[in-house]
Amino acid sequence: MPSSAPMGTLAFDEFGRPFIILKEQESKIRLSGIEAHKSHILAAKTVANTLKSSLGPKGLDKMMVSPDGEVTVTNDGATILKMMDVENQIARLMVELSKSQDDEIGDGTTGVVVLAGALMEQAEALLDKGIHPIRIADGYEMAAKVACENLDRIAESYPIDLNNLEPLIQTAMTTLGSKIINRCHRQMAEIAVNAILAVADMERKDVDFELIKVEGKVGGKLEDTMLVKGVVVDKDFSHPQMPKQVKDAKIAILTCPFEPPKPKTKHKLDVTSVEDYKKLRDYERAKFEEMVDQVKKTGCNLVICQWGFDDEANHLLLQRELPAVRWVGGPEIELVAIATGGRIVPRFSELTAEKLGYAGIVRELSFGTTRDHMLVIEECRNSRAVTIFIRGGNKMIIEEAKRALHDALCVVRNLIRDNRIVYGGGAAEISCALAVSKAANSVASLEQYAMRAFSDALETIPIALAENSGLAPIETLADLKSRQIIENNPRLGVDCLQSGTNGKVN
Repeated sequence: MPSSAPMGTLAFDEFGRPFIILKEQESKIRLSGIEAHKSHILAAKTVANTLKSSLGPKGLDKMMVSPDGEVTVTNDGATILKMMDVENQIARLMVELSKSQDDEIGDGTTGVVVLAGALMEQAEALLDKGIHPIRIADGYEMAAKVACENLDRIAESYPIDLNNLEPLIQTAMTTLGSKIINRCHRQMAEIAVNAILAVADMERKDVDFELIKVEGKVGGKLEDTMLVKGVVVDKDFSHPQMPKQVKDAKIAILTCPFEPPKPKTKHKLDVTSVEDYKKLRDYERAKFEEMVDQVKKTGCNLVICQWGFDDEANHLLLQRELPAVRWVGGPEIELVAIATGGRIVPRFSELTAEKLGYAGIVRELSFGTTRDHMLVIEECRNSRAVTIFIRGGNKMIIEEAKRALHDALCVVRNLIRDNRIVYGGGAAEISCALAVSKAANSVASLEQYAMRAFSDALETIPIALAENSGLAPIETLADLKSRQIIENNPRLGVDCLQSGTNGKVN
């Protein structure tokens, strides 16, 4: 085979160390000035255009394939960008933007990236006109201030009444409208609202997400998803003959194993006769019995252990009628402790009746023909801890359902923190675009061009929604802008689902 052309020339410095002189370096140039700006803008636009088709209830899902061949189907902007192999630094900033939106707000991860891409695209046209980047940035800041003031003006206060959850459920349903689980629309929205209200502190207007655990199990269908007022642990009782249900459970939560103590230094034990072996066996059995007695004395009737124990200890626990669960992970142990009001005990000698957790009922669930088992701990002392237990036909559906429910949970949490809303379908963006465009006319400096560009960028959201819904984008936008001005109605947006509810309030 002919050899490929060499990449460079091997040379040696004065100390005899080799280095390579690369060829064609003189033909490479470093971008600077306007060209560097345009290169960065192109990277941001490329990322935004990738996500634009996923926006709205009619947005398309993306199929992502990881390096090891695992397939993920989603239209969640943060997930898509997280799984994309992005090398450009500006494109990575867009990924970080989506991630920060997901962490702070929980929803709208696609919209922020599309809007950021539109702002960059408009900035490119302003650079071509010779406007300095600093003046563009100043104009954008002025426009953002006008847009925020307009949002405060058109926002409506939302009643949060614990006796009437319908408004909260309807809002959660709007979040789930673009997700893969929208066939269980209302059920999922109700689960999200009930989960948030179970853990919310209404006086402080705060929600502790640590108390909400989302667990999934392949099998069944999405409609089988349920909210458990307690904790679900993906384990079963350590012995098949142990009772499948424990009522009025007094739970010992242990992080020490059911094993005889071992020397901490290196040791060697020689068993040279049958008597020695019997002595060792008797010692182990005595230690096991001592451990079980220490647990039984406290009044405990269920043991949850972070570590495993061998068959002999397991058999002894069965004989002494002490149900046990082994190999429970650290996060689950902590959640069980929070829910049951128990203390995590690192040594048997420290276990007392005051450190036991309490649950009204602990039962083992069995699933269909797969014979999978899970433990459900309900009627806990701290009733605020809840678990959303998702079922689905395969792992991909369950993961997407988790992401969708996370968005819904975040939206309900945000409403409890601040109960103001604006209307969707691009209505708020059109209203802000009109307000910014009007304010730009009264600005005498160069910043007015940047403000108008900001206004045009805001219109990208309703245009993308109309395009994804199969409507004529420019015609739809022009009609909505004129109607918002004539009717003075900032609630008019793109009717993506053709439901006929545009601009109406229930």
